[in-house]
Amino acid sequence: MPDLTIPATATTGFEHAPTRPKLDHDFGPKTAVLFFSILAIMLLFIAYSVYTDVEESGSRTTTWLPFLLLGVALLIALAFEFVNGFHDTANAVATVIYTHALSAPAAVIWSGLFNFLGVVMSSGAVAYGIIALLPVELILQVGSSAGFAMVFALLIGAIIWNLGTWYLGLPASSSHTLIGSIIGVGLANQLTKSAGAASGVDWAQASKVGYSLLLSPVVGFAAAALLYLALKVVAKRPELYAEPKGATPPPLWIRGLLILTCTGVSFAHGSNDGQKGMGLIMLILIGVVPTAYALNRALPDSDIQPFLTTSAAVVRALERYKPETPIRDPRRVIGDYLRTRQANPDVLPALGLLAADIKTQVAKYGSLRHLPADAVQNVRNDMYLAAESIRHLSRDPSVRLPKAEADVLQVYRRELDLATRFIPTWVKIAVAVALGLGTMVGWKRIVVTVGEKIGKTHLTYAQGASAELVAASTIAAADLYGLPVSTTHVLSSGVAGTMFAGRSGLQMATVRNLLLAWVLTLPAAILLAGVLFVIFSRIL
Repeated sequence: MPDLTIPATATTGFEHAPTRPKLDHDFGPKTAVLFFSILAIMLLFIAYSVYTDVEESGSRTTTWLPFLLLGVALLIALAFEFVNGFHDTANAVATVIYTHALSAPAAVIWSGLFNFLGVVMSSGAVAYGIIALLPVELILQVGSSAGFAMVFALLIGAIIWNLGTWYLGLPASSSHTLIGSIIGVGLANQLTKSAGAASGVDWAQASKVGYSLLLSPVVGFAAAALLYLALKVVAKRPELYAEPKGATPPPLWIRGLLILTCTGVSFAHGSNDGQKGMGLIMLILIGVVPTAYALNRALPDSDIQPFLTTSAAVVRALERYKPETPIRDPRRVIGDYLRTRQANPDVLPALGLLAADIKTQVAKYGSLRHLPADAVQNVRNDMYLAAESIRHLSRDPSVRLPKAEADVLQVYRRELDLATRFIPTWVKIAVAVALGLGTMVGWKRIVVTVGEKIGKTHLTYAQGASAELVAASTIAAADLYGLPVSTTHVLSSGVAGTMFAGRSGLQMATVRNLLLAWVLTLPAAILLAGVLFVIFSRIL
């Protein structure tokens, strides 16, 4: 077994060692007090927000056990984002630290601020793209013991692997780790249930996400190398391609460029990576207190009438599809389709019946806020089944719908998503604070690897700016399409690409260890989460 440890020693791995930035800073007791004060305020804010939402929804419970499980699950989800912060954000600050554009404390605080802003301003599309990978029945019954086993297993498995790779100084991908954990839970769920009774992994969605994760290092390497070469043609200023001289900061215009690219990576990282925790937190909230979180209670009543009109259009469009035999349970038909991905003549008429049931329920009360507590979870599950079936039907080659019908179904799916795919502001703030605080802790190990252990020579200003500009652009583009992408993969491979293009040479031992960590991450996360799911299923 090769030694994967990349030590954070006082000596660099460069052939010609320049002045190393000061990485060991004592933040002092005042900083520690501020850190723990923010942490305490965040926890109180979460408790108050949940209490307020539950009170406004009129939800009542006779036992404290669900809220105990809720508290534990929320803490684990936020712990994942905290670890994600110090594991991944080091990639954003390594270039500004090693080019002396910012001191380590200033870079870490600056990056934490823009991670916070990135999370708060994110769309939520990535959050629900992650959830779509999970088995259908676990999503529909997330408040059950199996649902809690799922959440605990995938989060704890991801945290264990992230902490292990961080300890070794390996910039492995938190996104890669979480996807592996979800696949592990899905496979374990399928293997531990009777054949055909449980769904495993949505391989179509997993392959879509997998492509983005596999392509990101290639894009990072090639795009950063090309950008660096293009920069050498366009910008002839020799100081841009020089190594830092001692601990002297670069010229002001170069410093501004490096800080700008660091800001872009930090913001994009927060916007993309922060959403993964949001999606899992929403699953937890929906399972424990569905009355408050299963449906978007903030949706204006003025949006209800257009929804009812679209629902009626869907029902009319699907009435012409006659089932072979009367359908007694449309939910079972749709659920079987989502589990097997095998369309049959009953799917479309079942979808029409389900749309009619949803329309009847919503029209009866005229508002999502007025749905009675015992109906909220069922309506939410019906909406989820309808939206997911439309999403799969639209890409199922065995189902050919006229354009008018396909269009009205897509409009209906978007309106269903407005009711079920939402992120409360307090969830965004809680995840943003956890991710931001995570940047303050443990960043040194990964920073040393990115800054010292990839290339044989010191990072130049142009190399640092090129790698970070590519990373920020790639992550932002993935965010627009609702795809999770690895900041670590893009940034680390981007640095390697600029070193290759600049003929600086690569430290092949580090490159080999990074590649090995990336290869091992998926199977290790699958195994960890799968085993933990089986254990937690037995316990709970």
